[in-house]
Amino acid sequence: MDAIIIVLVILVVLVFIALVKTIQVIQQASAAIVERFGRYTRTLNAGLNIVVPFIDTIRNRIDLREQVVPFPPQPVITQDNLVVNIDTVIYYQVTDARAATYEVSNYIQAIEQLTVTTLRNIIGGMDLERTLTSREEINAALRGVLDEATGKWGIRVNRVELKAIEPPTSIQDSMEKQMRADRDKRAAILQAEGVRQSEILQAEGSKQSEILRAEGDAKAAALRAEGEAQAIRTVFEAIHAGDADQKLLSYQYVQMLPKIAEGDANKLWIVPSEIGEALKGLGGNLNKITGAGDGGGGDAAGDGTPSLAKSQNRQQPRIE
Repeated sequence: MDAIIIVLVILVVLVFIALVKTIQVIQQASAAIVERFGRYTRTLNAGLNIVVPFIDTIRNRIDLREQVVPFPPQPVITQDNLVVNIDTVIYYQVTDARAATYEVSNYIQAIEQLTVTTLRNIIGGMDLERTLTSREEINAALRGVLDEATGKWGIRVNRVELKAIEPPTSIQDSMEKQMRADRDKRAAILQAEGVRQSEILQAEGSKQSEILRAEGDAKAAALRAEGEAQAIRTVFEAIHAGDADQKLLSYQYVQMLPKIAEGDANKLWIVPSEIGEALKGLGGNLNKITGAGDGGGGDAAGDGTPSLAKSQNRQQPRIE
């Protein structure tokens, strides 16, 4: 009886183990290689899979997601015989689990070595300056070579990036000095350009100011002349409108004589030729007025010229 129980227990355990080996659950974005008696049979995809227990075995489980692998710095010689250390990062993805398992023993190591050799071939045809400024070109060339070589391994290289390019220390010092000199040069140029622009703006401002001042003076002079002309026209029109006679004009001439002689700078002043006639007229008028007051006193000189007019004619200023 005990022997039968032991046999049943052993059978249950074997059945359980067989069920465990029969049912294979593959995670999403993964694949499994199935071998039967050491020979490739099929590839298991994500989900629930059934295999023959004790006959089919799972050799390898492969992650089908994109992988990122950084490689350590590699010394590379440029065309101008300078050694630079270059760090690379590879972004790859397994597209064929069978090829990645049977076509290459270790595809990570294979990709690393292929990257190093390809990078040395590419950098060997460039000088240091071009190497430092041609990252995109190097990345594209390296990716093209790697993608073509790894295609038969079931690997697709999506991206290749140069993480760092480190030239020798002496070259770095020289580059820093050159960059510092370039920055100082650019700063001096910008400062000189700023001074030049400032002087140009100041000159333009002064020129514009002078032009505006001259235009203002011209307009002011024109307005003053226009005002004087308008005043003269107004006076002229007023005189003609009032129909001034000889008496009023003579009187105005006499009133203007003291104003003409005013000022220390008036060394020479000219009496109009009509002033004599005006004074004669004024004198005759005054003589008539005074004659009428003293009983009709006539011409003192007896020549028909009023005495006041003669007196004023004798007192006419001398023209120097």
